[in-house]
Amino acid sequence: MTKKPISPVGRNWDDAIRGVFTHEEIAASKLRVAMMIQFAKARNEQGITQKKLEAMSGVKQPIIARMESGSTSPRLDTVLKVLAPLGKTLGIVDLPQKRTRRVRKPIAT
Repeated sequence: MTKKPISPVGRNWDDAIRGVFTHEEIAASKLRVAMMIQFAKARNEQGITQKKLEAMSGVKQPIIARMESGSTSPRLDTVLKVLAPLGKTLGIVDLPQKRTRRVRKPIAT
């Protein structure tokens, strides 16, 4: 039985990502995504449209849309401007502990 060759980008998407980005870049991206999800969730839970949040915060609606979609890395002062009308702020918290990864043993052929 012959083994299937491994793709130059890895076995799966996670392997490909790890081949392009550092652990720190991946962790930072995950934090940004989590923050933007919480931001959009808070806005939606309060029934506030992006346009209304523009009026409340002074941050233009297209910027709010880009923040929520993750297509931009907003400045800290911009994030704080849009969070304040939602009754939210940022906090400094401990990161979750890094889980140890199980090493998969190759399947005997």
